[in-house]
Amino acid sequence: MNKEENYIKINRQSWNNITDTHLKSEFYNLNGFLKGKTSLNDIELQLLGDIKGKKILHLQCHFGQDTISLSRLGAHVTGVDLSDKAIKSAKTIAKDTNSKAKFICCNIYELPQYLNEKFDIVFTSYGTIAWLPDLEKWAKIISNFLKPNGQFVFVEFHPVLWMFNDSFEKIVHRYFNSGSIVESESGTYANKNADITQEYVMWNHSLSEVVNNLIKNGLEINSLNEYDYSPYDCFQNTIEFEPKKYRIKHLENMIPMIYSISAKKKSYKEQNI
Repeated sequence: MNKEENYIKINRQSWNNITDTHLKSEFYNLNGFLKGKTSLNDIELQLLGDIKGKKILHLQCHFGQDTISLSRLGAHVTGVDLSDKAIKSAKTIAKDTNSKAKFICCNIYELPQYLNEKFDIVFTSYGTIAWLPDLEKWAKIISNFLKPNGQFVFVEFHPVLWMFNDSFEKIVHRYFNSGSIVESESGTYANKNADITQEYVMWNHSLSEVVNNLIKNGLEINSLNEYDYSPYDCFQNTIEFEPKKYRIKHLENMIPMIYSISAKKKSYKEQNI
C-alpha cells in the first residue's frame, strides 16, 4: 500500500504525535482556555452569529477548544476528529470545563456510521481540507448532516499559501489539486522548536474545487470572502501588524491568507425545482 492509500493511518499517527506538544504550547494557551478564554476568532464569530440553542457539528475539531468555545456560547455541539489522542484530550477538557460538548473519533468520511442526526450548522475551520483527498465526499458529508436551510460555516487557509515553500521564498506546488503531497516536518506549527518529527499526506484544493463541490451537493453560497492576513502566527517569516493579525513579512498584504464561506443547504422544495 502506497502512502496516498495509507493516508488515514499516516495522518492519524502524526496528529497523535503532536497532540501533547499542542496541549502544552503557548499557541493553544490551554491554561487561558480553561479559565474561560475563547479560542474563536472574529471571522468565524461574525459568520456564525447568535448560536444559542443551535445544534452544531464541528468537523476536524483537534482537541476540541473551538467545539467547547461554541458550547460556551449556548450551542449543542458535537466535535469529530481523526486523532484518538486528540479526542481523548477533548473529552478531558470538556469535563474540566463543565462543557456538554460531545466528541466522536473517526475519519469524517465514515461519520454516517457513527452519527445519525441533523444539525442547524456544520462548522469547520483552519487547516482542515488539506487532509482530505476527495472534496465531493466531504461536501456530501456536510449536506447529509445539515437540516434543510441549515448553515455551513467554513474558514480556511487560502490555497495560495500552500503553493509556497516553508519560507515563502519560492513556489513549489501547483495551485490546483494534482494528487497527494507527502512531506516530513520537524517541530509543529504550534511549537516550531519542538523535538518531534512526523510525516503527512496532504492535498491542495483550489477555491473552485471547494465551491463547486458544495454547490453540487445542494448548498447555496451566501458569501465568499478573502483576507490578507492570518489570525494565527503559524507560518515562517511573519509579522504581527495588528493584534492577532499576521502576514508574511516580505509579502506584506500582497497575497490572500484566509478565506471564508457561508452557505445554506437548500430546502427540499428548492432542491426539487
